[in-house]
Amino acid sequence: MHTLVIEDDIETASYIAKGLKEHGHVVDQASDGKDGLFMSLENDYDIIILDRMLPALDGLSILKTLRISERQTPVIILSALGEVDDRVEGLKAGGDDYLVKPFAFSELLARIEALLRRGEIKPDTSLMKVADLELDRLTHTVKRAGKTIDLQPREYMILEFFMQHAGQVVTRTMLLESVWDYHFDPQTNIIDVHISRLRNKIDKEFDSPLLQTVRGAGYCLRESSA
Repeated sequence: MHTLVIEDDIETASYIAKGLKEHGHVVDQASDGKDGLFMSLENDYDIIILDRMLPALDGLSILKTLRISERQTPVIILSALGEVDDRVEGLKAGGDDYLVKPFAFSELLARIEALLRRGEIKPDTSLMKVADLELDRLTHTVKRAGKTIDLQPREYMILEFFMQHAGQVVTRTMLLESVWDYHFDPQTNIIDVHISRLRNKIDKEFDSPLLQTVRGAGYCLRESSA
């Protein structure tokens, strides 16, 4: 795994690089925006860890240049700016994920792994399956045990996101960011309402529930071990 870390704080950069190398990554480092942009355009990286506030050129400018140049390398933005508007700005600039400082390395590693798994779903892979549940991205049809399930557009989007992250814990924040694009207050019960409706459609009439609640964390779509 070839990773670029663009971070001007020496201690933070060393902390990230050391951890990634211990997990098998080949790590390049840049300590300012200009060097980071040059390296990200000149080399092929599997993922880029990008600090938002950098000398010479800020992280969002780097990100916008990458996307204009049609470089689709996954980018995780690191920043002390953690307000919703800051995160929205970073994601709209082309970031794939946004991690607020200070952070635990284990969380950064988990987010890297999730992004890389997401990239494994090729554009021409239309059929996704979890147990006997199937979602066809070309026809927008959903079936379980061969039975067609009629979903509303938002329910379909939620299920598609769960299918993309099958076996992983999906938090309420992840759903808000990816399905609602921050248009709702995190305290709203809109997620609970849609999850309940989705469960009624994909689980209620079947023996084995797939959409499970992970107490204190979120939800997970996975085949029951029972």
